Amino acid sequence: MVTSRISFDILGTVGIEEFDVRVDVLRAGRTIELLEATGDANGRPFVRARAWRLQRDDTTPVAGGQPERPLPPDGAAPWPLTSVWGGGYIASLDFRPLDPPQPGRTTAWVRSRVDLVAGEEASALARFVALVDTANGIAVRVSPKAWFFPNVDLSVHLYRQPAGAWVGLDTTVVFGPHGQGVTSTTLHDEEGQVGTAEQTLTIRRIPT
Repeated sequence: MVTSRISFDILGTVGIEEFDVRVDVLRAGRTIELLEATGDANGRPFVRARAWRLQRDDTTPVAGGQPERPLPPDGAAPWPLTSVWGGGYIASLDFRPLDPPQPGRTTAWVRSRVDLVAGEEASALARFVALVDTANGIAVRVSPKAWFFPNVDLSVHLYRQPAGAWVGLDTTVVFGPHGQGVTSTTLHDEEGQVGTAEQTLTIRRIPT
């Protein structure tokens, strides 16, 4: 089977601490199955993910509809995302926009300089999905020092399994007038588009 969709509901924050992950099969099947994983810290769930897995088959004769791939990461210069965001996660990224990031609009390549789990060989899918959430931070519309705009979810839809270390993020961020926003991203690897991602944002002014 191959993973077709992964959706995350972010229920809260978690510190640098031990936590448990429980995985359940919600729908078993030979051709389609639905899995659910819950992260739990000290008895409090902080994230819940569901993944649809579909039967692998050869659909090459009817495959099509993909847009043109962006320019490769080798042709893009590194850009300091740390100038916008702090923290060790951001500092660990190799971030390469194809053009200087604009408010609400960026196309960029990103990869991590560290293992997803220290000393473990992660799958290409796990490495890829781990970086998709970064999309909401690469095309900021306003300074994160003046406004909060965290995402409360992340939904990743795939029509091809990703490969390689680089994740291409073609991202648009829209803020609405009533405290809501959406980050929409077309996802690429170096071979072309692999799917899309959506993030729901809650927008709040930081008290002064």
